[in-house]
Amino acid sequence: MKKSIFICLSFFLFNLSFAQDKTDPVKVLVVVAHPDDEAAMSATIYKITHQLGGTVDEVVITNGEAGYKYSLLAESIYNIKLTDEKSGRENLPRIRKQELMNAGKIIGIRNFYFLDQKDAHYGLDEHEPLDTSWNVSWVQQRLKDIMVTNKYDYVFCLLPVPGTHSGHKAATILTLKTIMALKEEKPIVLSVSFANKTDTAQQTFTQLKDYAFTKISIGKPPFIIDKTVTFGYNNQLTYKIIVNWEIAEHKSQGSMQNLMNKGDYETYWYYDINDPNQFNKTKMFFDHLNNLIPGQ
Repeated sequence: MKKSIFICLSFFLFNLSFAQDKTDPVKVLVVVAHPDDEAAMSATIYKITHQLGGTVDEVVITNGEAGYKYSLLAESIYNIKLTDEKSGRENLPRIRKQELMNAGKIIGIRNFYFLDQKDAHYGLDEHEPLDTSWNVSWVQQRLKDIMVTNKYDYVFCLLPVPGTHSGHKAATILTLKTIMALKEEKPIVLSVSFANKTDTAQQTFTQLKDYAFTKISIGKPPFIIDKTVTFGYNNQLTYKIIVNWEIAEHKSQGSMQNLMNKGDYETYWYYDINDPNQFNKTKMFFDHLNNLIPGQ
């Protein structure tokens, strides 16, 4: 008898959590360095906005003007000599903002916050943007204001692996620092990486050297969104189509187009700075996302 009551109560609480989601839609903030970084999580964003009825906003710390070197193919589209550094740095902020807003319409991003920090150049040392190019105190204050005003449930950023762009690492570092300093209720912060089904190597990242607060929770499995799930007529559609559409909008960044059809999974990692009691809530959230199929 007691076991039956426990099962019924568990079922009730499980369904109550999603009943609450329907009346109080999930709110997510994406924080990235450049206006195309959100492509790494675009399938998840689409599922949240189009299938779950949630809202997603995006903070972009730089305008990506250092991407002028990759703009050759877009020169005929915009009729501007974008690969000339002076011309590229002058025109790309406007162009890339518009490209991002076009991409955002596809995946359902609600608001964009452009922080207009300098995109100096490609590099791996996060100290360059943190110590030189960006107004760090202002960026953190702006992030705090956005988070406090909108009261997000989750914040997504890129996994700060050593081999990624310095700006990617710096954006995640500032995001984590901002969340740790919040006195209000803190959102759950996750970082995304991508993987293929055929990958045999295990994820080796545990934390970024010298930044203990970037440590991911060891022993807790990541949350996975499978972009290869098929649906629609004769199962001819996948979420990779949405991701490809999103990438295609970033025409000024020719190298971005090489990412089409890359990666089967969007993989989300749980940080140690999160409340460990929120892990199961997060798992339920991703389980629910994975059960959502367009047209059903």
